[in-house]
Amino acid sequence: MFKKEALLLIPNVLKVFLENGQIKSFTFDGRTTVKDVMVTLQDRLSLRHIEHFALVLEYSSPEQSHRFLLLQDKQPLAHVVQRTHYHGMRCLFRVSFFPKDPVELLRRDPAAFEYLYIQVRGLTPRSWAGGCCCSGCDTKEALV
Repeated sequence: MFKKEALLLIPNVLKVFLENGQIKSFTFDGRTTVKDVMVTLQDRLSLRHIEHFALVLEYSSPEQSHRFLLLQDKQPLAHVVQRTHYHGMRCLFRVSFFPKDPVELLRRDPAAFEYLYIQVRGLTPRSWAGGCCCSGCDTKEALV
């Protein structure tokens, strides 16, 4: 499903793909949860507020565009890694809950706002609508 992004599998390691193209790896044991990774990412990325962020599993299939599964804070990483390895999924760190006031987010946490900006900049009308965004096509039109 994902070409060379599904790097070699390493036991007890979760790879988290960031919006800027970086990959962060986390070793874990049977007690490590999604929340533990979130707190570590908050520290590594110098984020003050992570209430808008989540770890998600991304997958795609031939008949559908990309889909995202939101991971729960208390979910054990062993379960997440098992799903990613056997189902061709990737684990992503994303802004999953858009802030009501992005300017307030900029004021409170410039690093979180920048991450949101990078993520939104990477979105295209094609990814929203599942089709081509040019007006000369027969496929779905872009959301405007």
